[in-house]
Amino acid sequence: MYAPDDPTRYQEVLVSPMYLAGSNGTGEAGFAPVAHWPHQYLDEGPCQLLVTSPDQRIRIGWFGDDFELWKISAAEDAFSAPRWTATFNHVTPAELVAGLTAALVRDYDDAIASDTPGRFLTGPTVPWRDTVRPLTDVGWALDGGAEVGTVEIIAPDDQAGILIDRRGYGSDRTTVELWAGPPGWGTRAEATFTARTPSHLIAATAAVMAKSTPVIRERHQIDRRMQHLVTMTPVASVTPIPEAQVSRAPTPLDVGRTAVTQAVHRAARAPRTAADLRVMAAQSRSTGAAQKRAGHPAPATSARVPASSQVPRRGRGLPSQAALHPRPSPHNRSSTMPTTMLDQATAMIENAWG
Repeated sequence: MYAPDDPTRYQEVLVSPMYLAGSNGTGEAGFAPVAHWPHQYLDEGPCQLLVTSPDQRIRIGWFGDDFELWKISAAEDAFSAPRWTATFNHVTPAELVAGLTAALVRDYDDAIASDTPGRFLTGPTVPWRDTVRPLTDVGWALDGGAEVGTVEIIAPDDQAGILIDRRGYGSDRTTVELWAGPPGWGTRAEATFTARTPSHLIAATAAVMAKSTPVIRERHQIDRRMQHLVTMTPVASVTPIPEAQVSRAPTPLDVGRTAVTQAVHRAARAPRTAADLRVMAAQSRSTGAAQKRAGHPAPATSARVPASSQVPRRGRGLPSQAALHPRPSPHNRSSTMPTTMLDQATAMIENAWG
């Protein structure tokens, strides 16, 4: 327990394994994949928030004050009884629910694109191994002590599992249960699926339990009976990855800037025409003569545009260099064509940025 004045009570920590982190009191992570679907806040009744697919065949209910916090179902149409139902209790991490809601969004989008009923209505596959494969692939093992007619796969730490009950009949009976944590009101997370739930949806939910990625919680949200079973690392002590080491795809602005820079370099390396050479020679002679009269030697003419003389790039929304510093009218210049490499580079940049 934490004292009310404990400075670490509300400290954010990274908790692993995720399936023992419990709920953070909100359903934000579970609702994130369906944030673009229609939703309705209900003032009366146990269901406080209802999110549905656009055709209302998929329903996701949030029961904020109940033991069964989430109820998710799918039907052939908006007026039919649910074909299957999944429930998640009040201890289940919302990140686990997101595994199911994200899979439902993918199924629904595929159904609309292909004009088919959708995989979320296909029913379970016969081999139970398809359901538990995400767990067995990371080392979860078969429990040899399971009751006859059931199959149970247990996590390496013995603190989570999936129970498949193949006994009994009826489409509404619970046949699959994902669990985590020791038995108890505030310690055991439970997710149940009825008989006709498609296997790939259960597997998508189980796959989240197989991940080693920690989740963020406030320290007081971890039940004291669970603290010895989890690893908690203060978020503030985690070293962030330097931005320079994070790879990202180039933006259109990056591509445009690169193109302009390359154009300037090409212009600087481009061979000069005979006319350019004659103009440069005349300029060099006139400059040299003027400086001799003033008593100063003439500087050598550079064959390239210095790096410091390139015109600065401008970001989107900023005025161009031409707008900030208008150039002389062509009628007032000695020539209407650029005669130096700086003029050529400047003209190319202005044309590139419009």
